[in-house]
Formats: sequence, C-alpha cells, structure tokens
Amino acid sequence: MKNLILPVRFGLITSAVLIAYFLVLALFNKHTNPAFSFLNAVITAFGIFETIRYYKLEQGANFTYSGGFIAGLITGIIATVLFTLFFLLYITEVNADFVSEVLTLVDFGSPVSVGVMTFVVGIMGVATTVISAFTVMQYFKKSWNIS
Repeated sequence: MKNLILPVRFGLITSAVLIAYFLVLALFNKHTNPAFSFLNAVITAFGIFETIRYYKLEQGANFTYSGGFIAGLITGIIATVLFTLFFLLYITEVNADFVSEVLTLVDFGSPVSVGVMTFVVGIMGVATTVISAFTVMQYFKKSWNIS
C-alpha cells in the first residue's frame, strides 16, 4: 500500500495540471484547437518523470526497472482517468457546443459523438502514459554497460 501513495499523489497533481492547462486554453478560446493538446503529452511525461525520480530516491538500492515502470504507469493512468472524466463533464455540462466547435476546425469526414471524442482523449492519454513510462525508464534504469 505504501508503494501506491507516491504514484497516486503525482497522478492527482498531474491531472490537476492537465485540467488547469485546459481551462487556461479555454479562457483564450484555444481549447478547441487540437494542436494545443500536444503539450498534454509533455505535462504527463513530466509527471511520470518526477514520480519515477522520487520513487528511485525512496527505493535506493532496491530500485527496479519494473517497479519504476509500474509507478509511472499508475501515475499516468490516474491522471488520464481524472482528466478524461473532467473532459466528459466539460463537453456535456459546461460547453455543450465543444464537439461542433472542434469539428469546424477539423473535418473527420464522419459524425463524431461525445462518446467517441471522450474515448479518443482517454486512448491518447493511455498511449502517452505507456510511451512516456518506457522513455523515462531508459533514463533511470541501471546500465549493463561495462566500461
């Protein structure tokens, strides 16, 4: 249970930063432009980096690749789930015209529903989490190089 406290804490912080970034974009009416969502990957990767860094400091010599990777995954999954739930609440209750506003900028060629858009946000978050956790762990893993 003690091993879950750090990733959960950083997952909550990462999701709060993602939500704050989205709301700042909404203030300037830039939240409908999908290009600005690329910074979400940077925010998520930084949250995962900090989680693994603190996890490695806590574990010391007991730090393992799988332990760090799982800590990063938990952080990213929590941040993704919370941000996706916020996003669903935002596009259904706060700004019901959000889907149509996005579709005026990008034409997908077929109708897009709230469910599809929410699913895509969730899948993008999970993909970012997995890729970021693997990438960050390359920095923190023990090297097998003999030099």
